[in-house]
Amino acid sequence: MATTTDLVIQAEDIATPQVKALHTISQAGDIRRIDHIGHQAFRLSSANFAARDEVAAYCENAALDFAFVPAAQRLSDFGLLSMDMDSTLITIECIDEIADFAGCKADVAAITASAMRGEIDWPESLRQRVRLLAGLDESVLQQVYETRLRLSAGADELLAASRKAGLKTLLVSGGFTFFTARLKSRLKLDFAYSNELAIENGKLTGQVLGPLCDAEGKARHLRETAAALGIPAERCLAIGDGANDLKMMAAAGMSIAYHAKPIVRAQATAAINHVGLDGVPALFN
Repeated sequence: MATTTDLVIQAEDIATPQVKALHTISQAGDIRRIDHIGHQAFRLSSANFAARDEVAAYCENAALDFAFVPAAQRLSDFGLLSMDMDSTLITIECIDEIADFAGCKADVAAITASAMRGEIDWPESLRQRVRLLAGLDESVLQQVYETRLRLSAGADELLAASRKAGLKTLLVSGGFTFFTARLKSRLKLDFAYSNELAIENGKLTGQVLGPLCDAEGKARHLRETAAALGIPAERCLAIGDGANDLKMMAAAGMSIAYHAKPIVRAQATAAINHVGLDGVPALFN
């Protein structure tokens, strides 16, 4: 029996004519408003997936998020939520903000952006950026955490919905343990993995310690965590924004590109470009 597919559309504001237009384009059945989220969202039942390209073109022009999802799928069908940190769970790239204190933010940010687009080798890009931080006082890390790190819109709602649905939470980051450890404790996440900055005599050395949490490392942490919990790959949900998230996302049964680079949006199951992270649980309501 073929799986019935619904179309979920989301934005801060969705005009009635837009809902009607997408209802016609997708040849959908009923229209239902999705409540209890901070933006507008509608579920159009029994939508025709063959109309995806036309739906995508309309939504891009109208600045709407859309996703074709199995009608019966619920968040509780998953067992593990795996998330990137920088520019996904939080709004900043931590290394760029650290670099600001070293007077080289523009240089580091340019390398970060290129790596996230998949244009340069990610492990080498990280080493290049960390070298530029050599000599910086370690107190800068706390300053970045306290004054610049902010959760992405809807992050609390996503985590609350995930916990209520029984999912375990995994934070896997190409960033640094200083930040992931604090977020793990603050947000009561179950697991967190990232890279450790080398510090000697209170100063950053410009090196990272141990194996890198790169693209393959992220995917490995997802696979190993899921295996330890007895959760099959198809019950893993992964969210990321950059090219180094692609292997992790490919290892999950469903992947969501969050405010992501084009290369990531093209390979994800669904993309959220306009609303916050609370748009993720809305896909399953």
